[in-house]
Parts: sequence; structure tokens; C-alpha cells
Amino acid sequence: MENFHVKLYSKAVEFRKKGQIERDFEKKFNKKLDFSVEYCYHFITDEPEFLTKNWEKLESLLSHSPFEKTVWRESQFNLNDGKIIEIGPRTAVKTASCTNILSVFESCEIQNVKRIERGIRYLITEDVNLDDFFEVAADKMTEEIYPTNVKFEDKIHSIENVFLIDVLASKQNLIDANVQLGLALDEFDLDFYYDFFVNKVKKNPTDVELFDLAQSDSEHSRHWFFRGEIWIDGQKREHSLMKTIRNSLDHSNDNSLIAFCDNSSSIRGFERVWRLIPSDPSTVSPLISNPSPSHLIYSAETHNFPTAVCPFQGATTGTGGRIRDIHATGRGAYEIAGTVGYSFGNLNIPGLSLPWEDNSFVYPTSISEPTKIAIEASNGASDYGNKFGEPVICGFARSFGQRLENGERCEYLKPIMFSGGIGAIDEDEIHKEKCSPHQKLVKIGGPVYRIGVGGGAASSVSVQGNRDNHLDFAAVQRGDAEMGGKLHRVVRACAERIGGNPLMSIHDQGAGGNGNVIKELVEGCGVTVRSDTFQLGDESISLRELWTAEYQENDAALVDPSLLEALRTIAKREKCHVSVVGDVVEEQRVKLIGKEGEIAVDLDTRQLGEREKKVFHLKSVPRVLKKLELPNGLTVREALGRVLKLPTVASKRYLTCKVDRSVTGLVAQQQCIGPLHTPLADVAVVALSHFDTPEISFTSRPYIFSSNRLLILMFCDMIQ
Repeated sequence: MENFHVKLYSKAVEFRKKGQIERDFEKKFNKKLDFSVEYCYHFITDEPEFLTKNWEKLESLLSHSPFEKTVWRESQFNLNDGKIIEIGPRTAVKTASCTNILSVFESCEIQNVKRIERGIRYLITEDVNLDDFFEVAADKMTEEIYPTNVKFEDKIHSIENVFLIDVLASKQNLIDANVQLGLALDEFDLDFYYDFFVNKVKKNPTDVELFDLAQSDSEHSRHWFFRGEIWIDGQKREHSLMKTIRNSLDHSNDNSLIAFCDNSSSIRGFERVWRLIPSDPSTVSPLISNPSPSHLIYSAETHNFPTAVCPFQGATTGTGGRIRDIHATGRGAYEIAGTVGYSFGNLNIPGLSLPWEDNSFVYPTSISEPTKIAIEASNGASDYGNKFGEPVICGFARSFGQRLENGERCEYLKPIMFSGGIGAIDEDEIHKEKCSPHQKLVKIGGPVYRIGVGGGAASSVSVQGNRDNHLDFAAVQRGDAEMGGKLHRVVRACAERIGGNPLMSIHDQGAGGNGNVIKELVEGCGVTVRSDTFQLGDESISLRELWTAEYQENDAALVDPSLLEALRTIAKREKCHVSVVGDVVEEQRVKLIGKEGEIAVDLDTRQLGEREKKVFHLKSVPRVLKKLELPNGLTVREALGRVLKLPTVASKRYLTCKVDRSVTGLVAQQQCIGPLHTPLADVAVVALSHFDTPEISFTSRPYIFSSNRLLILMFCDMIQ
């Protein structure tokens, strides 16, 4: 059937990047830039009269406001006024926005649309180099410059084949693969895997297996430093950092229900909490008030590497990943509210010279400058939370960058972004069921994209910015808050289902992708996974990418076969995809089989076993500090003015006034307080129920988180 490529043009009313692009271009290329912007919607349809039949609906849906129609069949740009450059999503990839828009079209009975993507058209009056403009205006990993006759039709893509690394012949081949694939394996890892493949399993690994093991066993995923043996100045530390922190559980008086074993931690809550739940989550049904024991959960993480490389997208997934940590606790839980923090160096804002800032600091090409992090990271986290529907009710911002007396440069690099969230879990959902044969292994959520490939290794590099740029950009994830909302509603509906929760065990997909999350789920059993059962967002995905890409907004779960249809019914109502990708088997072996029957992964998980602790030899470095010397003539007023200009102290309205702070109806206090709604509060309070106060039985401790305690939370997250 013939496909038709139809275009519609729209006014770029909400386009906020214009000023940032102009500033970045001038700073990078020392040249001023002036341009206008419009959107171009590309429709691929098999209906020749598509526009005529659906014009009124399209005009209403794509216009910025119902009171102003801003959609046209012809571009408003005049070619004689300058040069037109259009940048849009890569044509080989069906974007998350396309998936969401097609879902809306289906509800509006707009049919016969195979794909819709939105490009951004720039009318530039000056003569500029295409590559220079693309560098500052586009996302290098997900966008491209469109030619005039851009094609979106399906085409045969070149898919990278699975290949063997000949470790049996030489250890050097493993060392070379470590560099080429960006595995971030240290000498200890290289020795371990060389011995594993040569002496234990006596086979050459595929690129998929090696990439999988590198992500799953990375510092990011396994916390080798916190679990390791640490020597400081020749003295062995009595306990590992992990052991030291876990010792605190000995004094918890059984108040801790989940710790160091799941996506979040949990403490005892209340004996009876009245919560509104649907009587039947698979269809339209009355809400009922249901009393049940409810416990308190908290999850926190820093999202440093992705936010440093791509601040907006990195921060969206910092928020999204932490939300999925909440709902993937136990067999399914509920998020309530979030908190967020940002740490960055000196901002060096143009036109605002501050005496303590050093504008000579240079950053690696793959690391964003502090101003971009402060603006775009906060925009990304706020954007995700607003679209998802989670209020941010407290947080912090810290700025520091200084050259010390000994010449050492001291500046925030880790943490850059902190994301925390609070939620609740029903008592009967706290413990995950152990895997057993005949359970179904399912993937729930968004389709597979070439996004977040090698994130575990990238986040584990000791010095950020030392790798090839293409490896860093490939490892950054992209958030899709709409899909995140659908996925969360499916998990919540399963947990609230009166007839039994279909989810026996659930984990959110993070670093290492399918390879990591599936091995976690089937620990003690095995599974054979077929690649052709996954929903693909990009047909050119290789098996290595399918198995190890994070691609976000996705969970893996073990499902009771008798309740599989109930899960599918719930997911269909929420317009969220469910793929059954394997059956749990008794043999402790994980296999991945390609479309052509090739075996990309075949690992006996028992042979991997527990690895020895890594040993770290550290030396303490004394700080050479300089006595504070105040400038001559500095007045109290001038000193106070400097303090109030420091981002750590200055007004946080630029953070609080663009994010939801009270959605859900469960927020008792957030940052903005008093008659002027000023962001001064250092404590935020939430409720568990829309009804009366809960009956307190387990504990009477207040359910509060304070920005003064966030440093403790960040430290705890690093060892989870």
C-alpha cells in the first residue's frame, strides 16, 4: 500500500530554547545569531485525503490554544528572507512522542496514521555553517538535519551482527574490546573475565555477553568501592563502607522492613490507612475506601553522569528512574511526592561578575557548563514531574568552584543532581515472590530504543569526560513522562487489584538494560528470551543494544500465568504495552536468542558466583587552606550583597515556580509558605490518606523530610 508524506506547519509558541541557542552560539563561535522558529509535523499515512478528512481535529489538537488556531498547510517562512534549517528526530527511530500522539489520535478516531514526527524549522538571516548550528541547537544522539525531501518510509536498516571476542587466543583481544566497546573494566575485572572464559566456561564470549557482564558488574551497579576492602595510608579499615552503614540496622528495633535488597527502603508505617481504590482497575468502576496496613518507603539517587552530559534529558531520567524505583518496590507501591537538588560550579552569568568566580575553568567537551546544568537540569526534572503528576515539595541548590592554595581545582562534579521520593506500600505487597518455573517473564512499558547503551560503565568511570564523546552520548537516557505515567498506573492498578496482584516480582529497568534486570528477576532459576518478542521503537536495533540499552520507562516482572490476562486488560486500558518475553525454567541458565535463531547470550548464572572483594589503597591528602582575608574597605552591606548573590543562598524561585508543589491533594506543606508564598520552608510534610489521620500502631514518628538532611540521604543512596 502506498504511503503519503503529509506536512503541517505550526507556530512555535512554547519554544524556549531560542535565547539559549543564541548565547551558546555566540560564546562558542564568537558570532551573533538571529533566527525565527516554526514547527513542522510530518505525517506518514496511507490515506490520500488524510488532511481533508481530519483537518478540524488536527487544527484543534496541534494548535497551542483552542482560542487561536496556529496550524497551517504551508510554511510561513519566506525563502528570500534567509536560510532554512530543519532539525528533527532521526528518521530511523519512531520517537516516544510519536507513540503518545498516535494514542491520542486513536482516541479521537483519527485513523490511517502510521507515524508522526515534529521537526523544528529555523529561518536564519546570517550565513552559518550547518555543523556549527547543529552542534548548539540539537541533541546529537537523537536528532539530525532534514534534507528538503526527507523520507520517513520504512527501509532496510543495517543491523550490527553478533560477533565473538577471541579471548581464548589472547588476553589482548579482551583488552582491545574493553576500549572499543567502552566497558570501563579495570585490571581486576580483566583478570577475572579472562580466567572466567578461558578456565571456567572454556568458550569465547559474544560481544553481547561481554557488554552485558560489564554493565551488570560495573561500579555503578555493584558498588565495588562500598563493598570493597579499603586501606588508608597503609592501615586496613575494619569494615567496608557497606558493612559500616548496614550495622545501623542492628539498632533499628525491627522498624526497618526493606533495606539494601530492593529498589527503595521501607520502615513501618500505620496499622490502618484509608485509601481510595477502584473496585475494578481493568474498567470504569466505582471508587471504594479500603483500609489496609500501609508502610513508608523512600528512594533516593544521584544522577551525575547523564545530567552532566545532557542536563535536560539526564535530569528527566533522574526523576523518572527514581519514580520507577518507588513503584517497583516489593510487588508494587505508590509514589506520593519528590524532592530534588542540584550541585554545580560557578555560574559565570554574562553581565553578572562575582568576585569569587574564576572564569578560566575549562570543561571537557562532553561535560556541560554549570549555567547550562542549573537551567536545563532543573527544567528537565520539573518537566518530567509536571507531566507525570508528582509534586516536588523540597530541595536544594549548591554552587561551588575554587582553585585551592596548592593549585588543586575543587568543584562539584559528583553529585550534580539528587532526586528523592517518598511513597507508601501495602503490607501484603512488601516482599517479592521468589522465581519458580512456569512463571511468565514480561516487559511492561515503552518500546526498545538505542538509548542509554552502556550507562553502567559510563557512570563508573572515575574521571568523567575521559571517554570518547560518542560513547558518553550513547549512554545518556531520554525520559518519556507520558509513558512513565502509563507504566506507573499499570503497576498501581495491579497492586490495588482486589482479586490478587498479577505481579509476583518487579524491577525497574536501569543500568545494564534487559541483561541486568532479567538476571535479577530470575535469580535461582533461568530463562530463555527471544528477541522477536520485544516491542521495538527502532527496527535497526542490534541484539547488543536490545539486551543492554536502558531506554527507560520500562519494568520487568514475573507474572502468575493465571493472572496474565488480567495484566493485559489493565495495560490495554492504560495504553501501555506488555510483552511476554520468556518463561521461567528450573535450569539456572540465561539465554538470548536472535530472530534468526542465533544465540547471543548463554550464561550459566551459577558459574558467575560471588566475586572476591576489590582492594582499594588510598592515601589521605592534607588540604592546604588559606586564612580568610577580607578585602580592604568591604562594608557590611557589600558583604551581605555578596552572600545573597551566592546561588546556594539566593532565591530559589527559579526552581519552585515552574514545578507542581501540591498536586495529589496529599501535600500538607511544601517550600512556599506565608501570605506571600515565599520559598523559605526547610521542611515538607505529606499525608498518606485523603481521609482522617491514620491509626498509629507501628510508629508515631512524623513523616517529614527536611532539606537539612539531604546530605545524609545522598550518602545512603551511593551505597544502595
